[in-house]
Amino acid sequence: MAKTSGLAWTTLTVGDAGGTDRDLRGDITGMDVTLPRETQDVTGLDRSAMERLLLLADFSGSFEGVFNPASNQAHDVFKTVTSTSVLRTITLTVAGATLANECYLTDYAITRDSSGALTFNVPFSLGDGTVPTWT
Repeated sequence: MAKTSGLAWTTLTVGDAGGTDRDLRGDITGMDVTLPRETQDVTGLDRSAMERLLLLADFSGSFEGVFNPASNQAHDVFKTVTSTSVLRTITLTVAGATLANECYLTDYAITRDSSGALTFNVPFSLGDGTVPTWT
């Protein structure tokens, strides 16, 4: 497959509190995702360099976007973050590569800056123990 930009995502959905996936590509202006693995140091006295075991996988990140209170858009999906503890399905697809995970949304921070821009930030992290895998 050829190299590609991060333009024109084909899928960026987040499940609402009722479990319905909502397309938020129009409201989310930036994001970051990370898929780290833990490691365990098992270096013995007989080694001159680090020796490690690969441990648990994880997935986390955050969405940044523009406040949109319309029905089934960003505010409607994220407004229940602080009052519900349900897992949300996050599905990302770009250039035919898809990553879907069950996550907890851990905050819904709304910011109004000095220019008048009204934006949000929503961090998320893996919640169901399924190893995150791009397909």
